Amino acid sequence: MKTLRIIFEDNLSLSISSLEDVDKKEDFIFMSEATPTMLQVKHHKKKIAFLISAMRHFAEGLKKKGYNIIYDKISEHNMAIPYRDRVSKIIQDHNIGKIIVTEPSAYSLQQEIMGYGGVFNIPIEIKEDGRFLSTIKDFKAWTKNKKQLRMEFFYREMRTKHAILLDGGKPVTGTWNYDKENRKFPTNNVDIPKPYSAQNDTITLEAIKDTQHFFKNNFGDIIPFYFAVTREQALDCLALFITDRLKHFGDYQDAMIQGEPWMYHSHLSFYLNCGLLLPMECIKAAESAYHAHRAPLNAVEGFIRQILGWREYIRGIYWLKMPHYKESNFLNATRNLPGFYWDGITKMNCLHQCVDETRKNAYAHHIQRLMVLGNFALIAGIDPKYVNEWFLIVYADAFEWVELPNVTGMILFADGGFLGSKPYASGGNYINKMSNYCKNCHYSIRTKNGPKACPFNYLYWDFLSRNREKLEKNNRIGMMYKTYDRFKQEQKNMIQNDSQTFLNALK
Repeated sequence: MKTLRIIFEDNLSLSISSLEDVDKKEDFIFMSEATPTMLQVKHHKKKIAFLISAMRHFAEGLKKKGYNIIYDKISEHNMAIPYRDRVSKIIQDHNIGKIIVTEPSAYSLQQEIMGYGGVFNIPIEIKEDGRFLSTIKDFKAWTKNKKQLRMEFFYREMRTKHAILLDGGKPVTGTWNYDKENRKFPTNNVDIPKPYSAQNDTITLEAIKDTQHFFKNNFGDIIPFYFAVTREQALDCLALFITDRLKHFGDYQDAMIQGEPWMYHSHLSFYLNCGLLLPMECIKAAESAYHAHRAPLNAVEGFIRQILGWREYIRGIYWLKMPHYKESNFLNATRNLPGFYWDGITKMNCLHQCVDETRKNAYAHHIQRLMVLGNFALIAGIDPKYVNEWFLIVYADAFEWVELPNVTGMILFADGGFLGSKPYASGGNYINKMSNYCKNCHYSIRTKNGPKACPFNYLYWDFLSRNREKLEKNNRIGMMYKTYDRFKQEQKNMIQNDSQTFLNALK
């Protein structure tokens, strides 16, 4: 029986389950640059060019290995025809008797694929995605009989299950988590290595050209283009991180420096999330660096926790809570997304820097996303649907399974604390502590009220006041209400007035 095996833009791995036991004589592999998840979101130009180039390179590799490839390049014709109709034509043209896919990473795409069986009257086999280290079923089982789900405890179980950084079944040196050691700010003499930059070949240049043509009105700069687009290049990127950046990653992973968008981060999420790299090989590379005394434990543990802990946890939350998770809005936030999230035009230097770097690179590191861009969206009361849409559009590593829980749960507390134990709201002091943005800002970080005051300072307290009924009993931030209650009424009035004046002026 002829089988159609569908490969999506985030399935770019030879070990993907949908390619297992392929009959090269009988089976067909279908890849399209015009999938629902590619077309239904107006992705950053750099993100589109990256995925298209990576897909074309992957398809070329499959052809050389003797697979029967049916490949849809982006075109006006393919963009106009529904994806299901293109699958239907392949089934008819090649007398397909069965479809095999790896479980789609987006809920909406999963639902569409699951419906194909009834539409085409052939079996649909959805295989588990073995690239993840915790199955959806296993994560759901872990959640049973737990009043609260906390990543730290999940992470410890994953460390134990996969025997990572253990000594006699216990964590090396006796400590599971070194996050408290990873909050330093670099000195003026810090030497940040140049990030990985791939040489653009003919396939990549053509992908850039096609992106510029078909997605010319999308957000973001496409040039310079530096992404790895093959597995070999992605492995080079991993090796460069282990050699050049890992040793300082832990200390400075929360730091932000103007003009230094890449810092000591790995920039591997692009390749992990589309399949060019596998999580365990990244984990093992870091663990080996620790055992070889090439990187300190706080850096290695912090990096591994992001992959083995947070990444797996976030995926589990997504599939546990969908589809209703997408509608979460615990704080009833209704404000529109300000225009500066697109054009970067704002007197708040921290936001300007982060948006500008996002536009240029389709990247910002996790503290920029959480504590600057996300923090503002939280305390300003921006509607989660707009914030989720923006984050999914602008970052090259963003797929809904990873973007939605991070934004809805971690950034906006829109799930009411299901994912995180508190809202990650802060005033300007945190940004000043972890960055040098405030030195070049129109506003004064030390001024609490008035036209020269940093808006984060009064918006933070206004956020707490507006949401008191829902947040006061949260034991991690309840003490802040005691501080607020000690303010004189005049100060409370200034906080409210400054906040209303600032927010009403947003466009």
